[in-house]
Amino acid sequence: MKTNFSLLFFMKRQKNYSEGEAPIYMRITVEGKRVELATGRSCEPDRWHSRSGRATGTREKYRLFNTSLDQLQNKVYDAHAKLVQSGMEITAQSIRDILIGKVAKCAMLLDAVSEHNEKMEALVGKDYVRGTLNRYKVLYNHLQTYIKMHYGSDDFEVGKVDISFFNNFDYYLRSRSCANNYTVKMIKNLGKIINICCENGNAESNPITFYKGKTKTVDRNFLSQDEIQTLLHKRFVTARLDAIRDVFMFCCFTGLAYADVQKLKETDIRKGIDGELWIIKNRQKTNIRSSIPLLPNAVELINKYAEHPICSNLGTVFPVPSNQKMNEYLKEIGDLCGIEKKLTSHIARHTFATTVTLLNGVPIESVSKMLGHTNIRTTQHYAKILDMKLSEDMANLKARLADQFV
Repeated sequence: MKTNFSLLFFMKRQKNYSEGEAPIYMRITVEGKRVELATGRSCEPDRWHSRSGRATGTREKYRLFNTSLDQLQNKVYDAHAKLVQSGMEITAQSIRDILIGKVAKCAMLLDAVSEHNEKMEALVGKDYVRGTLNRYKVLYNHLQTYIKMHYGSDDFEVGKVDISFFNNFDYYLRSRSCANNYTVKMIKNLGKIINICCENGNAESNPITFYKGKTKTVDRNFLSQDEIQTLLHKRFVTARLDAIRDVFMFCCFTGLAYADVQKLKETDIRKGIDGELWIIKNRQKTNIRSSIPLLPNAVELINKYAEHPICSNLGTVFPVPSNQKMNEYLKEIGDLCGIEKKLTSHIARHTFATTVTLLNGVPIESVSKMLGHTNIRTTQHYAKILDMKLSEDMANLKARLADQFV
């Protein structure tokens, strides 16, 4: 953006001035605001030419005097050019700061991410969940490696982040075998950091608006009815695997995510509007209220662990280990049951949405409410993969049409 910028050298005589040389000052003006600095030079009033801002005369003394003012002028213009190139705000004060060596510290990207993460950590459990914070911590690690590798430095100025930075970071993530949706989400998280920098005055604009990456719809993996039956009837030698299978099956019959089943308490299970048992609680991820009528299989599993010592001590419904351990044991269970699909705590949620509910005719609006989705479009991702349901619906339609058009 072009700024109105001017420089003037002038003589400044003190009130008690009587005769002799008077000091010369320079006045820097930007957009009507000005600062004045002493040049450290002085001149006789009858030798000072106010219009040119220089001394008159051909003697060596005056030539050296004018040369020193020329050098000061060049420094002022160099300082102005430096501000233009860096994208920093151009003011009379910022030019003065550069001249006297008081250069404002540029906002750095990794510092901005770190500050954001510290503030977010203080709000975990209130406005954010731990998983969201962890994603920004991973973003910090990715950026740290990327900046070191691509720019050969320990950090990067926020004001220099442009669309090229975003696109190169996108390429870096993909070259590290990061999936498309993961990459796009990382870039958008970076965009949020830059937005905060813009609000704080550390960046003029956010290049995320020019970023072309988009998330793609991913097919959700889920278990079939036969696979559910296999898991239900499998007998395990260890109580550990038996408990993990039960927690997993409970999620298949309720749609609860790992974080929600881990913290599920007896107080979350109460009688619903129909007099039957329901789970009524807010989802940890979105804080959206989720109301789930319990199927008989789910009630049986709750009763099975009513007297479990770990549940009694923690006040939870199930003895749920860490997510890492849960997925580790689920892999072992999948191998023992001959299920080729990768069992994770989240595949149970997909199974509830598809095999347990949508395939059995439960309206998608009801499924969305039970899953605690904030938008029904999220639930529609599940509906797109139900070829079995589509085939069944068309078979029924064929039968009806056959009766109508005989």
